[in-house]
Amino acid sequence: MRATALLRPVAGRLAAALAVLLGAATLAFLTLQLIPGDPVSVMLGPGTAASPEVRAEITRTYGLDRPVAVQYLHYLGHLFTGDLGESYQLQRPVAGLIGEQLWPTVQLALFALLLAVTAALVLAVATAGRNRALRGLATFAELLAVSTPSYWTGILLLTAFSFRLQIFPVAGAQDFASLVLPAVTLALSLAGVLAQVLREGLETALGQPFAVTARARGLSATAVRLRHALRHAAIPLVTLTGWLTGSLLGGAVLVETVFGRPGIGALTLQAATNKDIPLVIGLVLLSAFVFVLLSTLIDLLYLVIDPRLRTR
Repeated sequence: MRATALLRPVAGRLAAALAVLLGAATLAFLTLQLIPGDPVSVMLGPGTAASPEVRAEITRTYGLDRPVAVQYLHYLGHLFTGDLGESYQLQRPVAGLIGEQLWPTVQLALFALLLAVTAALVLAVATAGRNRALRGLATFAELLAVSTPSYWTGILLLTAFSFRLQIFPVAGAQDFASLVLPAVTLALSLAGVLAQVLREGLETALGQPFAVTARARGLSATAVRLRHALRHAAIPLVTLTGWLTGSLLGGAVLVETVFGRPGIGALTLQAATNKDIPLVIGLVLLSAFVFVLLSTLIDLLYLVIDPRLRTR
């Protein structure tokens, strides 16, 4: 009986994950079909002259002469076997291309997330419930970080720390130093949002009866914040962090371009520009998988943060 009760939510979660992945693949496929342009011309390259026979042979090889519905079903059949197809432009398996570029983006996203969460925790804990001047200064800095476009932040950081001070490299992904400025660029806006949400949660928690009781028992203000209020304020922070972490893949497109880094962002831009349908769909599926995985991890973190949820 207990095993059945546990299997039901697991089966529901898996079904929802498959539905999200299928929907993402379908939406990407149909969207790319509506984009003007001929995939055969893209594969041949700009200015390349090819006879009608050669073009017809390429069209048959990739199944582009079939109806759109047949192409879609053929792609889904390969997708369910784990075959993401072959890139039109690069003539290589999509899974291999994504695998080669995935790790630099994962490094960038994880380091940016670490910086953002750390900065948000420090700002929120230090300013929640404090004097209005300090809180107002922190809020202004957060709004400035959120409202500044990432590419502009990246250019400013490059100008200051690479061109003038020459502390960090201008481009590439050779070592840890080349990771710092791109990660800071991604982290600033994320930290601003997280700090605002966490501060509001902390201020609400500090006014609850449990916080008053904790202070009455002789706990210091810092202990009340870290041991009691922070746990109650962490659930919305975890939720928002999960969603914003998924959006880091989108932000990586601009940041990796500005800093000349390899990664999923640069690969996505190249695939969309070249109308490389198999590669674009593979990247869309990767993003959808990341969101599904993060959603699952968030649900598990809820149980760790709030023990009351374990009995429901």
